[in-house]
Amino acid sequence: MSTPQAAPAVPKPLKTWSHLSGRRKKPTEYEVVSVDLHTTTDHPEAPFELDANMPMSMWFRQYRSGSPLRHPDWNQFRDPAEMTYRVYNIVQDGQESFVCGLLDQMSERGHDSMLESTWAGSLARRYAPMRYLFHTLQMMSAYVTLMAPASTLSNCASYQTGDHFRWLSHTAYRTAELARTFPDLGFGQSERGYWEDDVAWQGLRELMERALVTWDWAEACFVLNVVVKPAVEEGVMLTLADAARQNGDSVLPLVVDSQLHDARRHRRWSTAWVAMAMEQEGNREVLQGWLARWQPLADRAVRSYCATLPDGEAAADRALKVVASHHRVMGL
Repeated sequence: MSTPQAAPAVPKPLKTWSHLSGRRKKPTEYEVVSVDLHTTTDHPEAPFELDANMPMSMWFRQYRSGSPLRHPDWNQFRDPAEMTYRVYNIVQDGQESFVCGLLDQMSERGHDSMLESTWAGSLARRYAPMRYLFHTLQMMSAYVTLMAPASTLSNCASYQTGDHFRWLSHTAYRTAELARTFPDLGFGQSERGYWEDDVAWQGLRELMERALVTWDWAEACFVLNVVVKPAVEEGVMLTLADAARQNGDSVLPLVVDSQLHDARRHRRWSTAWVAMAMEQEGNREVLQGWLARWQPLADRAVRSYCATLPDGEAAADRALKVVASHHRVMGL
């Protein structure tokens, strides 16, 4: 007669949020809704748990898993702002209430009718086409959201995608307002022509078209957040806002101030990501190589845009000095 076998031990059930138990304290709201949520990183060879040789699996293996920027655990990244979707909506509701109130108040006061037609013409050429630029930032942020190897990184890029759509929407709204006051200046009609052919935009268009086909997730994230966005924010948005103040335009500087509130959050998380990456041997050299490849193109784009503004060369010098300072702070 055989000896009865003991029943298999019942495994102890995992605690809720067991993947966060190593911290030995109750996880925060941010950690619960943000950390280690990607399912496509569970099986790197077959990210979608389907045929490893299907095109999307091969894409993720090449451009995410195969990135030269390496880290043993990207899930250790944390957003310095600890932004969650709930908090993001509260914060941006307040931001949009400010912008909407500003636009309504200035419209009631007849702000645009007090602008000189020469400045309005400058806005038609140098401001209204900016919605194309902001859309490229939105598309790049969306790509980083898709490809980033950690949900905490994807969340930051996702909120950034929404922010850039907000910037684009402001530009489109102002374009429509200006078209009512200055119907003969091409607002709402000439932007594509300026974007594709005007000398002011060609450096930026080249920069963005090249950046948009940067498929490696880490290089795309770096180019967007360390090269492109600082150049756009300092060399385009702020320089145009300064010119607006000199021409009696009160709306544009205040709208840009609201947008740069978003941009400061973008810089904080991207700076934290770069710092995390540089903790690993060899990553600093990878990042410095990307910076050396891309920054000259961004510098030329800023100079081309600023050349069409008053005090253009000095404005470009100031903007690029700030960008270089930002890179030094990051250790690049």
